[in-house]
Amino acid sequence: MAEDAPLSRVERLALKFGEFANESRQGKWLQNRFLRGISYPWVRASISRRMIVEGLEDLMALRPTSGVMLVANHRSFFDSYAMLLACYMGPVAWARSLQFPVRSNFFYDKALGIVINAAIAGGAMYPPIFRDKERRSLNDEALDRMVEILKRPGSVLGMHPEGTRGKGPDPYELLPAQPGAGKVALLARPMVIPAFINGLGNNIVADIRVTFTDKARREKAIISVFGPPIDYADLQAEKPRPTLYKKCADRFMAEVKKLAVREKEVRADLMAGRISDEDPRWLDNRGASKLYAHEAPQ
Repeated sequence: MAEDAPLSRVERLALKFGEFANESRQGKWLQNRFLRGISYPWVRASISRRMIVEGLEDLMALRPTSGVMLVANHRSFFDSYAMLLACYMGPVAWARSLQFPVRSNFFYDKALGIVINAAIAGGAMYPPIFRDKERRSLNDEALDRMVEILKRPGSVLGMHPEGTRGKGPDPYELLPAQPGAGKVALLARPMVIPAFINGLGNNIVADIRVTFTDKARREKAIISVFGPPIDYADLQAEKPRPTLYKKCADRFMAEVKKLAVREKEVRADLMAGRISDEDPRWLDNRGASKLYAHEAPQ
């Protein structure tokens, strides 16, 4: 078997940073402090005024005994930040540690990508997935890391079963599921929670500006719907194989699609005036998140 293509200097630096921020006790403590103390407040100030979250109470009531995989559609570069806001606003007490696997392009092969990952996410965009076949062993390592993350109680791993961002004109037209999310779930066996989010764009400056306009809470609302944990126990009993991984990912996507239908109904109610500004689903009606003593290094 041919050896993997050598990593560039930037890629080696990016991987070392990612490992420190997510695998070391000190790095993870710093990352959690950063996410709760810096990322969360500015994301909250930027978009909470126009964000509706349905299913948050049910999410808060869960008591997962292992890590949690959050499977969601992928429409915007900033979906993960809205999910971060929902998890920390609740507060969802069991969401103590967040990771969002990303493709290595830019975030792990460009110096600016390292800076953005550090400055915006505290390094939580991890582990990297490499597109090149020459980096197969690195992707195997990334898979192992995701499995280990999901075995830790309090960890939340955000994944997009579609595998890439939907770029079509219809936000409700989702891409086919890729087997990756199914494989990770069947190896790690975490609690899997589906979500659908709609309303964010890919221009962060424009998204922040629109929050403070009159259209923010109606025409430009960000609506996120969380569903109940997905039952995939029957698939866990089968022999692991690529077709099973795809079948599992398809099941996850089917649940995400159900939530897309619900999001459309909520949006219709909003536009028809059936959701008031005092509705508890508006995230800014919930108050700020509580910070937890368990942020300290273990």
